Amino acid sequence: MGKIAFIFPGQGSQTVGMGKEWAEKDEKVASIFRQADERLQMSLSQLIFEGPQDVLTKTENAQPALLTTSIAFLQKVKEAGIHPHYVAGHSLGEYSALVAASVLSFADGVYAVRKRGELMEKAVPARQGTMAAVLGMDEATLQHIVDEITTESSPVQLANLNCPGQIVISGAKEAVERASQLAKEKGAKRVIPLEVSGPFHSVLMKPAAEQFSSVLDTLSFQESAVPVISNVTAEPMTNPTEIKQRLVEQLYSPVRWEQSVQTMIDLGVHTFIEIGPGKVLSGLVKKINRHVNVYSIFDEASFAATVTALKGE
Repeated sequence: MGKIAFIFPGQGSQTVGMGKEWAEKDEKVASIFRQADERLQMSLSQLIFEGPQDVLTKTENAQPALLTTSIAFLQKVKEAGIHPHYVAGHSLGEYSALVAASVLSFADGVYAVRKRGELMEKAVPARQGTMAAVLGMDEATLQHIVDEITTESSPVQLANLNCPGQIVISGAKEAVERASQLAKEKGAKRVIPLEVSGPFHSVLMKPAAEQFSSVLDTLSFQESAVPVISNVTAEPMTNPTEIKQRLVEQLYSPVRWEQSVQTMIDLGVHTFIEIGPGKVLSGLVKKINRHVNVYSIFDEASFAATVTALKGE
C-alpha cells in the first residue's frame, strides 16, 4: 500500500450541515464541536449545522468551521487505527494538518484560524482585491504575464498552484482583471473570477501577516509528531520555530499544492486520505498523479467505505 498521507481541505469547501448527522450519533464527534464553541465563546456549531450559508462563508467563520469539522472526522479515523506518515493541508487546511500532527492543540488551532480569518478579511478594503482561477495554462507562461502587469501599487501574483492546468492568481482587482484578459488572449482555456472577500496569498496580505505573527506568539507550538508538508516550500517540516515562520509567510505566498503532493509521492506516499468536507483535494491529487490511491472522508458513510477499502488493501 505504501505510505499514507492525510490531507485537509481549505476555504471554499464549507457547507451548512457538515458533520451534523455524525455529531448527532457520535458523542466524540459532537464533543469537538462543543470544544470549538467554548474556545471561541460563540455558537460556531449552530452556525455550521444550521447556517445561514452566507454567514458561514465569511472568512472568519468558514476557517474555524472547516478546521473543526475536519478534526471531528479525524478523531474517528484515528480510532479506526489509521495513522499517517505525512500530513498536509491546502491553505487553511494546513492548520488542520498541524492539529493532526500534534503541533497545535485543537483549541489553539481553532482560535488561530478564527483570528487569521478576521485579519485576512480586514487586510484589504472591500472590492479592491480579488482572485481568479486560470485553467489550461502552464506556470511559466502565466508567471510571465503577471510579471509583465504587476506594479508596486497594483500587484498580481500566482497564489495557488493546484494541479497541472489549474492556477489561481491574486492581487489588486484591476491587475487580476488585466492578467485574466491577457491569459485568455495567450491561450488559457478558461478564466474564472472567484467569489472571495480578498486577495489571499498575495503581497497585499503582508499587513495581516505581521499582525498574525503576534497571535501565533501567544500559542504553544510542539515538535511535529509526523512531518507536515509546508504550503510555502512544499517540503517536510517538523521544527516548531520553522512551522510558525512558514504560517506567517503562507498568508502572502503561493500555495504550492501540486509540488506538495509530488513531494509526498517522492517520499513513498501511495495513499492519500482527504479528511473534511468535500472532495476538492481528492480531485486535484488524481489530476497530479492518477496512479495513487485517493479516498475522501466527508461523512459517516464515506468513513465506513474508506475503512473497508483500506482493510482490503
